[in-house]
Amino acid sequence: MIYRSKAPLRIGLAGGGTDVSPYSDLYGGAILNATISLYAHATLEPLPDKKIILTATDRQEELIFDWSKELPTNGKLDLLKGVYNRIQKDHGLQGGFKLSTHVDAPAGSGLGTSSTLVVTIIGVFAEMLRLPFGEYDMAHYAYDIERKDLKLAGGKQDQYAATFGGVNYMEFYENDKVVVNPLRIKQQYLFELENNLLLYYTATNRDSGKIIEQQAKNVVSKKEASIEAMHQLKQQAMMMKEALLKGRLNEIGEILDFGFQQKRKMAEGISNSLMEDIYETAKTSGASGGKISGAGGGGFMIFYCPGNTKYAVMQSLEKFGGKTRNYQFVEHGLTTWTI
Repeated sequence: MIYRSKAPLRIGLAGGGTDVSPYSDLYGGAILNATISLYAHATLEPLPDKKIILTATDRQEELIFDWSKELPTNGKLDLLKGVYNRIQKDHGLQGGFKLSTHVDAPAGSGLGTSSTLVVTIIGVFAEMLRLPFGEYDMAHYAYDIERKDLKLAGGKQDQYAATFGGVNYMEFYENDKVVVNPLRIKQQYLFELENNLLLYYTATNRDSGKIIEQQAKNVVSKKEASIEAMHQLKQQAMMMKEALLKGRLNEIGEILDFGFQQKRKMAEGISNSLMEDIYETAKTSGASGGKISGAGGGGFMIFYCPGNTKYAVMQSLEKFGGKTRNYQFVEHGLTTWTI
């Protein structure tokens, strides 16, 4: 038997950063995101001998261990090890296996790659062991492994986007409570959003953990400008929800631009001179607004290009050495199957 799984990456459209503790615990957070046709993939193959082989094919990394109940987390393929260690602890695994993973976007690029990969790996083990995870169970389990077992800084939205799929308005409360509200957006509105929303990879990556840790410190130290920016971003998520549901797509660029101005106030390092230049160039060429995807500091940016301006914006950004990525919105979340 061979077991496989895949889960979609996501574009954050509004509210980014308000899903991060302690802000979400103290004030409540809100985010609007949508899953796209870029994925994290995992394959699990039982082996006849007592070996554990972990392979990240996109990173050309492979680790081989003698069978053990716990693998050492030391910075090398820790997401794969962390999921194995938790599954082993909670459900027990016997025998060797080869776990192979691949992600359609670079790590640290702002599309939720790490959390989506964790969901995908849990999914492939759940497929093999026939574990009865629901969407909320799966997402919370992934969050627990990342934030508590591996102690990686980050928010809560990515795990839920990967398990649920589609366009979702998410609310975050204290004690890690999350409510996912799937949005029923008319197909023509989604097609138009997909047509006008340009996904641009800046060809730079970043350590999102450091930015998120700074953001959390700003909340703990009651830095008013940072907290007020998060309040405004939470409001932005509500504005984006209303615009999409009512088909007021002409407002989306302005809503994104409003969020871009606020997000830079949350923590140092979210934006930089390169990203500012890219943003201004895109706006000068016809984009009505945009945002930095994920925690910021590098990775992907998105731009709303109304009318037929997308091609002019694409051409204007060529000088920065990045590249645009084609995508479609997808409705499905985590999918697993057996061969």
